[in-house]
Amino acid sequence: MKSDDELDAVGLLCPLPVLKARKRLQGLKSQQILLMRADDPAAQLDVPHFCNESGHELVQVENHGSEKHFYIRKK
Repeated sequence: MKSDDELDAVGLLCPLPVLKARKRLQGLKSQQILLMRADDPAAQLDVPHFCNESGHELVQVENHGSEKHFYIRKK
C-alpha cells in the first residue's frame, strides 16, 4: 500500500508510538496516509483505539516478522 509519510516507531514502547503518530498526522492533509512501523506488542491494541477515538481510519495492518505496519488515513 502507498503512503504519504512514514514513521519508524520500532523500539519504542507504549505510549510513544501513538504519541508520535498523533504528532506526525498533524502535519498531513486530510485523506493522506501515514505508515507507522512498530514492534511494541501493545501497538496492536493502542493504534486501533487511537484511530477510533481520534476519527482517523486504520486502513490496513501488515505483519512483517516482529514488526507491524499500520496504515492510518488522516480524517
